[in-house]
Amino acid sequence: MDFALSEEQTAIFDMARGFGADNIAPHALAWEQDGTIPKELWPKIAELGLAGIYVSEESGGSGLTRLDATLVFEALSMACPSVAAFLSIHNMCAKMLDAFGTDEQKNRFLAPALTMEKVFSYCLTEPGSGSDAAALKTRAERTNEGFALTGTKAFISGGGYSDAYIVMARTGEDGPRGISALIVEDGAEGLSFGGLESKMGWRAQPTRQVQFDGCAVPAANLLGEEGKGFRYAMMGLDGGRLNIAACSLGAAQAALDATLTYMGERKAFGKSIDQFQALQFRLADAEIELQAARTFLRQAAWKLDQGAPDATKFCAMAKKFVTEAGSRVADQCLQLHGGYGYLADYGIEKIVRDLRVHQILEGTNEIMRLITARHLLEARG
Repeated sequence: MDFALSEEQTAIFDMARGFGADNIAPHALAWEQDGTIPKELWPKIAELGLAGIYVSEESGGSGLTRLDATLVFEALSMACPSVAAFLSIHNMCAKMLDAFGTDEQKNRFLAPALTMEKVFSYCLTEPGSGSDAAALKTRAERTNEGFALTGTKAFISGGGYSDAYIVMARTGEDGPRGISALIVEDGAEGLSFGGLESKMGWRAQPTRQVQFDGCAVPAANLLGEEGKGFRYAMMGLDGGRLNIAACSLGAAQAALDATLTYMGERKAFGKSIDQFQALQFRLADAEIELQAARTFLRQAAWKLDQGAPDATKFCAMAKKFVTEAGSRVADQCLQLHGGYGYLADYGIEKIVRDLRVHQILEGTNEIMRLITARHLLEARG
């Protein structure tokens, strides 16, 4: 059993980490205060092949594995988990376009998504359907030109910011089989947005409701087959859960690295505080948690790449374990900084705030427990 990264994987991690350190970390606090990410950043990321991480090479993507992707998001999150998580959403949309789009859709949407000339957002969640996503009520009625889309999506990262949206809407019966995926371009007639949400974390990501009032969607913007949108949406969730876990891991690692530096410099009772055994134990516990989380995450990613029958269970378990471990470690790092940890200038309190939502999105951690338990019961027979 080989736990070592290949030379190529190490290079991928180092590239993403270096880019984040140079182009994201110095601006992360300012972007949070501005409540937006400058769009000039995205083409620079695209130049590295990170706009289509697991889009096939035949379609112009990087064709990397899900394990490779976790390395990218872990590394970028060491600079800012909010920015890294937004890139994960765009990549999920790009993969859907690659997997289910027509040649015409790939030319019109995927090609500019890979250069990030067009930034994509994903619209599934509604005000009344979070964990029960199949209960969504946004409806797309057939017209002579295509569809008229009516409804509201909630908590949409990039709402009013992105250039296009992949929207899950009901085109048929109740339940998952009546849901289709539609591509809605910014500026479409009947498309509007709610006010900017004021959030605990992820404040650099503009988040709004996305509203459709008879929004006109051409027939050519139906992604894949009608009635299969929910299946398409669910197919991306295992990888999305790994990505968000990787974002927790990278940010928590950055918090621990900063804490080690701080504790070597901070003096109390005549010596640096990293010399107190009680505080050393806290550092050791944080390191143990992060190493366990990293191993678990990479195992789950490997299973997903291998198509293992228990991959979904492992992705759910890893998402639950890693996001909670990341939050615990970040919180302990804030404590070890004392009062300085509570100040924005040190960056630790931002990590604590940013990571809290990771236990909620991509399926709440309660749902991750349900998935795990159901697999256990099915295996028992």
